[in-house]
Amino acid sequence: MGDATKPSADWPTFPATGPRKCIVIPDVAEQPAYPLDVFSIPVHYEGDLESVLIPSGLIQARSEKLAEDIFSDYDGAMIHILCCLKGGAQFFSDLIMYLKRCYSRRTPTVPFTFDFIRVSSYKGMTSSGDVQVHATGMDFEQLKGKHVLLVEDIVDTGRTMAALIPELHKHQPATVRVCSLLQKRVPNSANFVVDYLGFQVPNHFVVGYCLDYEEYFRDMDHICIINKACLPKYDALAQAHRTS
Repeated sequence: MGDATKPSADWPTFPATGPRKCIVIPDVAEQPAYPLDVFSIPVHYEGDLESVLIPSGLIQARSEKLAEDIFSDYDGAMIHILCCLKGGAQFFSDLIMYLKRCYSRRTPTVPFTFDFIRVSSYKGMTSSGDVQVHATGMDFEQLKGKHVLLVEDIVDTGRTMAALIPELHKHQPATVRVCSLLQKRVPNSANFVVDYLGFQVPNHFVVGYCLDYEEYFRDMDHICIINKACLPKYDALAQAHRTS
C-alpha cells in the first residue's frame, strides 16, 4: 500500500486515516453463511457447494461504493487500471461500470485507461508463493507517471501483491494502489494492506463471480464456499480437458 514519494500538487489526495473501511464477513462458526436453497444456483453445481458466503446483490452494492470512494480519492485524476486476470475480470467489469457513472455525472475529464495482466501464484487450492506476472498486450514502460490502480479478485496471504508492487514501481508510476474484492483472514498472512477492499472473509476456499477451482465455477453470480468433497471430480475433469 501507499507510496513513499512525496506527492506533487496534482496528485490525488488519499484519506489521512489510511485505507477505506470494508465489510467484515464473520467466521461461519460465529454466523452461518446463507443456505443454498434460498438462491438460484446453477444446476450443474448441485452438491458441489456448501453455502453462499456473499450474495450477488451485496457484491454489486459494495462495488458501487468502492467506485464512489475511488472517484472521491482520485479527485477526477485519470487512473490507469490494471485488471488481474482471470479471477478479477468480473469485479473489474462491474467496478468500471460504476466508475463510469461517477465520472460521467461529475467531471468532464477522461476517467481512466486500462490494461490486463496475469498474476499467478495458485496451484489448485493453495498459494504456491511463486509469483509470475505476464502483461497482456501492454508494455510496462507505459506506466511511467501514471496513477496505477490494481484490481484483484482476492488477496490471500498478500505475498503476491507484496511481490508485484515493487516490480511495478520499477517502471516509475506516479502512484500504485490496490483494489480487491476480497481479502482472506489467513494464519500465514504477510499483513498486506489493501487500499480499497470490498470484503474481509474467513479462511475458506471460495468460488463464483469469476473465482474458480480448476477453471470451473466462474459462471456463478454469488460467491460460495466450495464443498471439498467435489474436488476430486473437478481435478479429473481438468486433467481430462488438458489431455484431450
